[in-house]
Amino acid sequence: MPKPPDGAHGTPAIPLAGGADGPRQLRPLLDTVLDALTAGAAARSGPIAAGGPEAVAHRMQTAAEPLIPEVGIGPDAALRALVEAVTEGAADPADPRCAAHLHSPPLAVAVAADLAASALNPSMDSWDQAPAASTLENLVCRGLATEVYPKGDAPDALITTGGTESNQIALLIAREIHRDTGPLQVVCGANAHHSVRRAAWLLGLPEPVVLPTPAGVLSPTALDTALGGLSGPLLAVATAGTTDTGEIDPLPQLADVCAAHTVRLHVDAAYGAPLLFSHTLANRLDGLTRADSVTLDLHKLGWQPIPAGLLAVPDTAALAPLAHRADYLNPQDDTDAGIPDLLSRSLRTTRRPDVLKIAVSLRALGRTGFAGLIEHTCAAAQRFADLVDAHPDFDLYERPTLSTILFRPASASDEQVADLRRTLLAGGLAVLGRARATDHRDGTDKLWLKATVLNPHTRPPDLEALLKIVEGSRHR
Repeated sequence: MPKPPDGAHGTPAIPLAGGADGPRQLRPLLDTVLDALTAGAAARSGPIAAGGPEAVAHRMQTAAEPLIPEVGIGPDAALRALVEAVTEGAADPADPRCAAHLHSPPLAVAVAADLAASALNPSMDSWDQAPAASTLENLVCRGLATEVYPKGDAPDALITTGGTESNQIALLIAREIHRDTGPLQVVCGANAHHSVRRAAWLLGLPEPVVLPTPAGVLSPTALDTALGGLSGPLLAVATAGTTDTGEIDPLPQLADVCAAHTVRLHVDAAYGAPLLFSHTLANRLDGLTRADSVTLDLHKLGWQPIPAGLLAVPDTAALAPLAHRADYLNPQDDTDAGIPDLLSRSLRTTRRPDVLKIAVSLRALGRTGFAGLIEHTCAAAQRFADLVDAHPDFDLYERPTLSTILFRPASASDEQVADLRRTLLAGGLAVLGRARATDHRDGTDKLWLKATVLNPHTRPPDLEALLKIVEGSRHR
């Protein structure tokens, strides 16, 4: 490879993405990336690479070695080799047969906006590193918080990496509010996301009181009994869109129970919150506005590139416990002079402008555009449930609340269900999840296959083909 031309003072003139010349430098590289994405997808030719972990690791290792050569191979060759290999070995959420997790195919417009965010590289820890991006973040946070709290005095939100960080901050805020009255006790259902228990551990809180949820949702009666038997500061956690089944806890009744006991309520709506955009589905979230904090996650039913989480509160004053000073980032005199304080709006210091892709998507699609995607996706889940319910060889857990469907071969053992899922993965045929849930027909705990429909382009023939693949693989 020829030696790159020298820049100022004899240093190599390696192209940068920023500055006036950045777009010109990026353009040919983008062609290389797009070509590599195309070639990798063609080589994979399915929802996931066939062969399992060993085959994928071998392909990736071959493409990446030597990882740090003595002399670089150049940007075009490096991009082509590694992007193609990663694409070939990817699980592609844009394939209708890739339906295991809350892992959505991102909007093209959001990915394009994310490119701009990476090229500009604002650091969202001080205003002088991100003047415009910090203003946009403020607008988006307040706008989305108002969707959750339309009657709040000053609704606000924080940008997070997703539901896990949002839940952690919600517990942190509750802990700090009750710091002088004793250790905070968290109460949640067994259906709550694992991050709730993990956040309690990280924050040094007592082990959460976990209430059984045999019906799949948190019972207001069970919560009322539990809160009545506990003392000290308490935080109840409800879920609007559980990870395993997509169910929504009875939010109005749970809010009533918390109000009767004067207990804070946090709702993890990482999955379900985007239903607020739909006039026909938003009523499933009745009671959400009564929560003291709400987790949202737009890299699920919002089709954003990861990450795109938020934590919403009814009043910006609720975020006061996060206040933090570092003289080189947010000195008090700068704040007093009107320079925005970004450091007190996150647990992180350096963070990227994830708000740009969210803002571009909201402006590009509008409420109607997002509502259409959400409604189509939920309708597709209902259609898949119809197919399973009508099939004599499969059992359906229950009708989906959002876009998650649990099903299993009739009379199969848990071991057979687990083996079937791994067979689909190893063959590169389909990516389905797994979940344990109580079979309402006989009251027994069983392992189920989980299909999470998040591709808004999924059509009935795609669903029929997916079920046929599962049926065929069972009999191999």
